[in-house]
This record gives sequence, C-alpha cells and structure tokens, in this order.
Amino acid sequence: MVSKRDYWWRTDAMTWRAHDWSIEVRGDELAEIRYGGRMLLRAVRAAVRDSGWLTVPVTVLSVASDASSLTMHLQHDGLGARLDSTLRVAAQADALRIEWDAVNTDAFETNRTGLVVLHPATDAGRPAVVVHPDGSSEAVAFPTVISPHQPIVGIRKLRVDDDFALKFAGGVFEMEDQRNWTDASFKTYSRPLELPFPYPLDAGERVRQSITIRALGTGPVPSSDSGAVALVAGGTVPSFGVEASTAPGPVPVSDAGSFRVVELNLATPNWRAALERAAGDGVPLDVRIVTDGSAPVLAEGVREVAQYADAPGVLRMTAFDATEHVSDSRVVSALRAAMAASGLSLPVLAGARSHFTELNREQARIARDVDGIVVNTTPLFHTLDTEQLVEALAMQRLIAEQAVSIAGGLPVHIGPVSLRPRFNNVATTPEPAPRRTDLSEGYGAEFTGAVDARQGAPELGAWVIASAAAFAVPGVASVSWFETWGPRGLASADGRTPAADAVDALVSLAGGTLLSGMTADGLVWAISSRTDAGVTVLVANLDREERRVEVDGIGEVTVDTGAWVRVQH
Repeated sequence: MVSKRDYWWRTDAMTWRAHDWSIEVRGDELAEIRYGGRMLLRAVRAAVRDSGWLTVPVTVLSVASDASSLTMHLQHDGLGARLDSTLRVAAQADALRIEWDAVNTDAFETNRTGLVVLHPATDAGRPAVVVHPDGSSEAVAFPTVISPHQPIVGIRKLRVDDDFALKFAGGVFEMEDQRNWTDASFKTYSRPLELPFPYPLDAGERVRQSITIRALGTGPVPSSDSGAVALVAGGTVPSFGVEASTAPGPVPVSDAGSFRVVELNLATPNWRAALERAAGDGVPLDVRIVTDGSAPVLAEGVREVAQYADAPGVLRMTAFDATEHVSDSRVVSALRAAMAASGLSLPVLAGARSHFTELNREQARIARDVDGIVVNTTPLFHTLDTEQLVEALAMQRLIAEQAVSIAGGLPVHIGPVSLRPRFNNVATTPEPAPRRTDLSEGYGAEFTGAVDARQGAPELGAWVIASAAAFAVPGVASVSWFETWGPRGLASADGRTPAADAVDALVSLAGGTLLSGMTADGLVWAISSRTDAGVTVLVANLDREERRVEVDGIGEVTVDTGAWVRVQH
C-alpha cells in the first residue's frame, strides 16, 4: 500500500519571500506567485519538450536565496536532450523578474523550449490588454468558456485588469486554455504554434528568456471562507464503470463497476483476446473500436463483438479514427454498416478518445447523428504534482458541463479516466504495440500509457468520489475510471486499492436522484443518491487537513484529510 508521506503531498516545497512577494518553490516550479497575499500567477517554470511533445525530465541541482533573490541550477536531461541552466528570481518593491539562461549540450529537435507562465483558472473572464510585437495594443479577456484555440496571441506585454502587468523577453508568446486538459490554468508560452515545429537546437546554442511581473494595484483578495456543500439536484445518478485490464495475463476476473469499457485497436494482433477477456468479467460491455479505415477488418471486429450481445451484453459501441482519435461521419457510417451486416442493433456513440481538447476543437468534424457523445480526460497531462491532481477536480466539473453543452441533448459518457494518459495522441512517431495474438504482453495502455505511483494511494479513494461528484452534472450518463487490475488498476498482486472501495460505493448509488456539490475552495466534494428509502451521501476531503463542513440537508460532516465518508439520512 502506498503511504501518504511518500506519494501524495510533496514534502520538499519551500516558501521564498522578498518585500511583498512570495513564491512556493515546488521542485523546478515557481508556484503560487503572490503579491500582498493575493495570487497573481499560478506558476512559472522552464519547460523543454521533445519532437513528440514529451517533457524532458528536469533535475534541480541546487537552490540558493537571499533577501531579494532566488537562484536555481537546473539540468534537463533525457529524450535526446540535455540543457544546463540557471533560473533566477530578483525582487524589487513592486516588481519581480524571472530569468532563464540555458545552454544546450547536445543537438536535438524540440517543439518547445522556454519559460511558461500559468495563470490561475480563476482569471476566467478577467479583462486584459495585450501589447503585440509591433507595438500595437488590444483589449482582450481571459475566456470564460473553455477556448478550443489560443485565446490571446502575439504577446510582448500583458496587463491583467488594473492588477499587474507582465513583460516577456526572448521570444513571442501566446496563450492557450489548459482547462481543456483539466489543468486549472491558462498557459502563456513562447514560440507560437503557427511557426514550424519541431525545430532544431544546436549543440552549444543558448536560450535566454525573462518575465517581469509588475504589481499595479490592489487586485482581488482571496476569500478565506471555504463555505458549505450545497447539494444540487442533477437528474439520475450516472452509471459508473471501469476499463478492462490491459496488463499482461493472466488477469483475474473482476466485477468492479456496473459496466466494462474495452478498447479494441483492430490494427493489433490481440484485439480478439482483449475482447474475450473483457467479456469474461460478466458485466455489460462499452466497446470502443480504433480503426484504420479497413472495412473488412472493421466488419470482422463487429462480428466478434456481436457474439457477446446477449451475454454479458453490449451497451453501446464507438469507433475512432486511429490517426485523428475522433469519430467523424466517415468512421461512424462505416461502423453502422458493419453493425447492420452483423445484425447488431446498438446505440452508436461518437467523440474523442484522447482528451476533451479534441472534442472541443473538432466539434465540426465529430458526427452528431448518433446516440451519445463520449469524451476522455486525464488529470496529469502537463504536470505530475498532486496539487494538479486535486485542482483538476473543479476543471472536471467544467469540462463535463461544456461537454453536455456540445452534445446538444445527447447523453455524455466520460472516461475511462486514468491518472496519466493512456496514449500519446500527439505522438509524431508510431507508438509501441503488441506483436502476439495472446495477452502475454498486454495491450493498449500497457504499451502506450504511463503508470503512476499514486494508483494505490489511500487518498485516491477520496479523489475518485470527488471526481464522480465533479462529473455528475445533468446530461452525463456514465463515468468510468482506471482498469480492473494491474499497475493502472483497482487491484493488483498487492490486493485491492482504496479506489476500488470508492467505485463500489459509487455503484451502490445507482437508481436514485442525483445530488452533488462542493465547497467554494474545491477541496471537499459530495455526491448523493436520493430514493424513497432516504438519502445516501458520499463526502470526500482532498484538503491537507481534517475538514468539518455543513452538507446541505444532512448537517455537519467531519472528514479526515485525504479520506471519504458515507452518510445515511
């Protein structure tokens, strides 16, 4: 079992203060940059991405500070890259300058190398003025609805409200809405995406960039009142499922969840074995097919699925293009033709198998003459910190609401959610794949996904309860998480995980009227099912300390840090 101390909250963070400025140093990240106690920026860090958008690992070699400066020596090393750099912070009474000076050791190709700024998601809707490279200025605003594309481009300077101003040097910057990936931030970065990438960094090449933050006024002061949990009715409790294990066999039979998601990549040799193993769990199947467009192979895949239509049953089917990872009209039509040829009549879904980002950006391409919309997400796409894992919960609520809006009345199916991506949807080279027809090597995410040490953490049970509460909005028909067994699973050779108990508790809510809510700080979440027999409420606390909260209609509930409780009323 994973301990809280080792794998959940980091223990190496330190707070640096100078004048009215403060920064929480989290490894290589300058986090929660505050002036006068109010947060101006969520974080600043130096990022190096390879040609496949993978993040080059970074090591903090040393940290030194005095009354007005902070200096970090960094080394980015891996994926063919190596950069030695210095990240310096210098504070004045009303200004903070952050400078990165890096020397590249080995020639490599990169999609992005430079400083990135994360603006807090609470900036949504705030007015700003951008100064472009040609000196012209423009009134803009941080988007309220999650923006599918860059909301602000050509940034040299950015004045946010009358609160503070940013000045960028060493490149042209632009902004993207990271809420697409459930990051609680907007990201300003350099090298606009309209320029070609990857681009070369030569051996010995130097990269120098700086950001100057100047405080201007007395912006919004954060509220200290976290509030109570107001339970809001949201239709019927969604169904809760789990993805079939992609781990190498043998894998034990599992009854986790009320349905089983199984993704079959028809270009791999062991998709039949994957389907057979998923069906062996004895719970209804949610079948996702990844196709390269071959009609005969797709027809064969559907014929295999049809064998399980009666037992354990097939709830619905979705087909995704193997390259684009979305369901366009061509793919959906091909799936329907294959189903008709097999005499299979089931709900057909369309959507994105990677992230909400693709659903948001490809709305015009995704088929709408379907029976539902499917979308996936992962909380740890850009960074692996537990802070990000927790902050993602409020963003999950946001993407659920926006997915329902995009669906336009069609039911939305979310998942399977995994801690880290199940595959790299922006990979520029072919990803690894199984070569055998059996499951001795595993399949799917076993080859293309990452494993996270927090999969078995005690706190992950509370996170799953909170995630269910976040996704449970009117219009969401189902939510699924993780796998049944293995390194990304609810169980492994080490036994059941706390997340497995959380999924069981969620399944027990089936059939009731949904109520859900959270505290104002987004750290305590509740999901409830109301039936004629009464109300069952699951309350999860993701805070670093015990919380006593007033739950609407239930009364005061005490929940330990990183835990969840069940309350009957």
